[in-house]
Order: sequence, then C-alpha cells, then structure tokens
Amino acid sequence: MKSITIVLALLACLQATAQKDTQIKGPIEYTFDSTKSVPLKAFVFQPIESNNNKNYPTIVIFHGGGWSMGEPSWAFGLCEKYAKKGMVAVAAQYRLSDQQTITPIDAMEDARNIIIWMRENSVELKIKKDQIAAYGWSAGAHLAASAAIFPSSGEGEKINSKPNALVLVSPALSLGNDGWFKKLLGENENPLKYSPAEHVKKGVPPSIILIGKDDTVTPIAESKLFQNNMIKNGNESNLHVYEGVGHLFTPSSQPDNGWPNPDKEVQAKAYSKIDSFLKELGYIE
Repeated sequence: MKSITIVLALLACLQATAQKDTQIKGPIEYTFDSTKSVPLKAFVFQPIESNNNKNYPTIVIFHGGGWSMGEPSWAFGLCEKYAKKGMVAVAAQYRLSDQQTITPIDAMEDARNIIIWMRENSVELKIKKDQIAAYGWSAGAHLAASAAIFPSSGEGEKINSKPNALVLVSPALSLGNDGWFKKLLGENENPLKYSPAEHVKKGVPPSIILIGKDDTVTPIAESKLFQNNMIKNGNESNLHVYEGVGHLFTPSSQPDNGWPNPDKEVQAKAYSKIDSFLKELGYIE
C-alpha cells in the first residue's frame, strides 16, 4: 500500500444494503481473546429461525484500514446482509499497528485466533465448523488470506485457523515492495515472510478475488500472482477484474487512495459474484 492515506478508503465502499426477508439478531458482543493489551471482540449476527438447534454456515469479516486504522463496525452492514441470507456473520476486531509495539504480525495472529475461537465455540455460536468463509477487504483481505496461508492450531492441534473459503476484495496479497507494510513491520522484519501470494501451497481453500484493474493501492499484479500460484498448486481460485475502477471500485478518474467513492454498478456486480461463489459452495441458497 502506498501510504497511510489509504486507510480512509474503507467504510462506505463495503457497507452492503441489508435485505428485508429474514430477521436477524445482533451484534452480539463476545470477547475472543482477553490476553492482549486490549480485549479483542467478536461481533456476531445470527439469523432468527424457529429451529434453535440448527447450525449455520459462517462468514468472518476483517475490515481494511492499512493495518493501522478501522473498527469492526465497518463490517456490520455486510454482516447484516449475510445473516439475512441465512449465515452466522462475525465482524472481527484485531490489533491495529501503532508503529511502536504492535505490528501487522499481531493482527495476523488475531485473525487466526478468532477463527480458532469460532470453532472451539461452534455450539454456542450455532456455526458449522467446516463451513467458515473468511472475507476481507484491502489490509483485511491480507489477514483473511494469512489465516489460510500461515495457519495455526488451538489446544491439542485438533482445531486450526484455516478457513474453508476466502473472499478477497481489493486485497493486499504480495507485500515485498509495500513500503507502508514494511514500515509497520519494522526494519528487522522481511515483509516477504508475511506475504500470502509467495507462500501459496496445495490445500489452500477456494478463493474469489475481486479487484479494479487500475488499483494503485493494492496493484492487480498482487492478485494475479496469488491467483497463478493458487492454480499452480491445484487450488480453486476465481479472479474477477473490473475495468475503469481502482481500489475498492473507485472510478479510475478519481484518486483511489483516499475515502472511497465506489462505482455502484461495478460494486453491485462484485457483490453478485461473491454471492454466486458462496452459493456454489453451499453457504447460501
């Protein structure tokens, strides 16, 4: 990512209009990790149905913000949308880089830990442990992908952080030349060590990538590298490139490294592709 100004490009773009056909409850606030400098929260949205014993496919959403800004509420609109489609939806909090003691490495750990926590508490949360999609935009997409590419396990090694599907919007996936990411890591860290595209192996879950052709914040070359390595390793991956727009579907005629002004038609097409992807995997009807 090019500079801290990109963090303004995150809220309005990805707020989805909630449908009216299904009632939901939420956000229900949980603490998924109380051991860090601040208690980390998960905000859960659930469909309301008569069958209280039913478990649901789930989506956990990581907001963008250049690893240094943002909050889970930025994902509430999307959570409402997917809860109305019959999923449990979780807006994730993670530690934000402060250019001192907290780095994107900590946020990567938090992304893994919330998925492990979701599986460990699947009965209470009413989720299907083997149907968890991780959705992220911009820096949040890096965290979603990292949970799959650099997984960790819970106690006893029986539960891990690898999601079952990835939804990546304007994603930060290849970070070797990302000056902002490198600055946040600190001078003693190699950004390639934490770069998903260069570490794709066999067994990464199915993914969908949606990006503007003229993205200057997370350039399309990053997504293409990830896509190529996914296919090379026998993984399912779908790349959708949109003409005439940049980061988070901002028209190419406008700067795309500030507050987003998404092309509504392109954005709607992208959301439709995501829905089709989730339908094909059996997450929504």
